[in-house]
Amino acid sequence: MTARILALAAMALLLVGCTATSNQSIAPDAVPAPRPTAEVNIPRQSAALQPVVQVPAPVRIQIPSVSVDIQIAPVGVEASGYMEIPENITIAGWYRYGPSPSSDTGSTVITAHVDDFVQGLGPFASLSSMPASAEIIVTTDDGVDHRYILESVQNIQKEQVPLDQVFDRDGAPRIVLITCGGQFDENVRQYSDNVVAIANPL
Repeated sequence: MTARILALAAMALLLVGCTATSNQSIAPDAVPAPRPTAEVNIPRQSAALQPVVQVPAPVRIQIPSVSVDIQIAPVGVEASGYMEIPENITIAGWYRYGPSPSSDTGSTVITAHVDDFVQGLGPFASLSSMPASAEIIVTTDDGVDHRYILESVQNIQKEQVPLDQVFDRDGAPRIVLITCGGQFDENVRQYSDNVVAIANPL
């Protein structure tokens, strides 16, 4: 496994679009608008990535200050080359080819769609409104609660997200929460930005 391939797989997450909530009602027999797709493809071999070590997987995330309490599912890379994100907006995805909260180093990356035409606004829409020093609790499948304190929340244009920092495997342990934000472009059906929240262990 090379760092380059990991970075390419990570890039898919940040470039893939999130759908926007429609203000119009949808008729029962109407076909929902398709999810936006990223403009940049990545090598198919990224789908063959394997986790470096087996670690307890995160299964739940709570952010009490903004009433977020949802499940987390491990995600990888789709056959098309794009990173998976759970279709259900009330389930977050953990990038299982990177660190987990139980890892000694690196960033645990957790993401979810901000909204959906059919499902409405998702819990991760609250990321941008987290108060300073918000507490974030991530529970792993061994029953351990890992507690973090919010360091920063930023809206970053998708093309400018520092992938090497977001998907860092060797630095200090932390969590990185990602969703879409900024302006929604109806023509390309994508948001302009990613909301990137970084939190450090308590």
